[in-house]
Amino acid sequence: MNEIWGYASAVVIGFTLGLIGGGGSILTVPALVYVLGINPVLSTAYSLFIVGTSALVGALSYMKKGLLSYKTAIIFAVPSFLAVYATRKFIVPAIPGVIFTMGNFTLSKDIGVMIFFALIMLGASVSMIRSASRHTENEPGQTEPVFNFPLIMVEGVVVGVLTGFVGAGGGFLIIPALVLLVKLPMKLAIGTSLLIIAAKSLIGFIGDIGNQPIDWAFLSTFTGVAVAGIFLGAFVGKFVPSHKLRSGFGWFVLAMSVYVLVRELIF
Repeated sequence: MNEIWGYASAVVIGFTLGLIGGGGSILTVPALVYVLGINPVLSTAYSLFIVGTSALVGALSYMKKGLLSYKTAIIFAVPSFLAVYATRKFIVPAIPGVIFTMGNFTLSKDIGVMIFFALIMLGASVSMIRSASRHTENEPGQTEPVFNFPLIMVEGVVVGVLTGFVGAGGGFLIIPALVLLVKLPMKLAIGTSLLIIAAKSLIGFIGDIGNQPIDWAFLSTFTGVAVAGIFLGAFVGKFVPSHKLRSGFGWFVLAMSVYVLVRELIF
């Protein structure tokens, strides 16, 4: 039964990514950990592959529509590549199994990863709820990118480190950065974000090969189901305004973040 729910969550992950261009990846680690019982650190590695492959499929769809800014993707992605690879290859393996002990409470590596992930989920939920409430159409003619190189590169490093730690795509950070720092229209920002997410997630996953015991058969099947969900989400997105669903999904992620914090800190 848990396996069925696990693959159902894969459909939801892909569906959300195809529908609103991001957000679904934030559910990947909780689904792998709590539904399928996979170790949290290994789950973040699996998440990188699942998210990266799913985002790549989504990016190809935007590429066909001409909704990708390749120059922006390169400027943002290069520091992000380096950060996510270094995080997965060197920083995550260096974290001790027991971080600290205080009285009866022991903060292990697994618990620490899940708490940090819950905090990222909290930030993602607030970002999605706020972006939905401020939804406006892009101004005509606002299509020429404006490059603030230092800020874009700093944002790329921050997103890369966060992706490396928790295995999420980071679209909730990338899309606002592309809109605010580069002045991309929303649809162009979403397509460019998917390309960045795909590249840095898959490069980050390379850092795990040799460090983690990868079950390729399971990983391929789960990823395939998530990719199918992307096509379903893209189809439904033709009929439903994505900003309305973004708000509802944001509240759902908020509830999930509270659940993870309560489960890890109290139970």
